[in-house]
Amino acid sequence: QVQLVESGGGLVQAGGSLRLSCAASSRTYGFRAIAWYRQAPGKQRELVAGIENSGVTNYQEAVKGRFTISRDNAKNTVYLQMNSLKPEDTAIYYCHVVTSAWTQFWGQGTQVTVSS
Repeated sequence: QVQLVESGGGLVQAGGSLRLSCAASSRTYGFRAIAWYRQAPGKQRELVAGIENSGVTNYQEAVKGRFTISRDNAKNTVYLQMNSLKPEDTAIYYCHVVTSAWTQFWGQGTQVTVSS
């Protein structure tokens, strides 16, 4: 069982920045992939950014150039740096991992609200 705890969400004005953190109860270097998803009211959960164990990253087109995903294996933590935030980035952001055994776990989510 892997526990994930997200933090760093909040209310920010458009154009501002936030950094989300996802602290894992297991060593992150053992995960096949870690990702951030988001879910806005009335919409389906969508992938925002992901990072593989190799370090390869991928981003949703809408956040490319504004968001950066990174991992600190020494701290078992994954980050999502979000710059130039827009009102449409408002959502609950979830951390998701795929372990070496191909099991998947989700965090409880952290709310990000961007005001115009």
